[in-house]
Amino acid sequence: MANLVKYSYLQDRLVEEIRGVVGEREEKVVKEEDLKKLPYIKAVILESLRRHPPSHFVVPHAVSDDVVLNGYLGPKNGIVNFLVVEIGCDPRVWEDPMSFKPERFVWSEENSGFEAFDISGSKEIKMMPFRAGRRICPAYILAMLHLEFFLANLVWNFERKVPNGVDVDLSRKQEFTMVIKHPLQAQIHAEPIDSFRSCNRINYWYHYVE
Repeated sequence: MANLVKYSYLQDRLVEEIRGVVGEREEKVVKEEDLKKLPYIKAVILESLRRHPPSHFVVPHAVSDDVVLNGYLGPKNGIVNFLVVEIGCDPRVWEDPMSFKPERFVWSEENSGFEAFDISGSKEIKMMPFRAGRRICPAYILAMLHLEFFLANLVWNFERKVPNGVDVDLSRKQEFTMVIKHPLQAQIHAEPIDSFRSCNRINYWYHYVE
């Protein structure tokens, strides 16, 4: 969410995409069946998981016997873990990895080499916010569905802006998961997408994973 507040053009693009699907229908809610028509919503979530995974590590595992992998010895009973953030920011895999660019997950003429991203890691592992392979989170599909549904309706119904004189700090800290270090201050107002919704502005503090 912090990235959407910091880079307002992302919100604008999301709203335009949703408007193209929801249109002027009476029920102003993004439905589950709409989500497959909203590729940029999914792209924003994937890019958020790449740059800001919920945890910097996965559950550690022990090596049962000595093993050599690419010249490195994994000794018996040694503990193995993965730096999830480093995998998602590997410059050998991701172009301009430190920038927040949802477009990298969407086909376009500029991104003609795009292939549908496999977050399960069954083909190759480019990032692993839910772990990968046999030990992937069994609920990752449900998690992605909920994230898409929540983000689409939040963006469609509310606009968030940075208050004057406030800078969005994307630095993080470790709690139970990785969270934004300084609570996100954002000015919110309800979008007037129907005659019963006001535009009253309120100040609110977010404390979310970015």
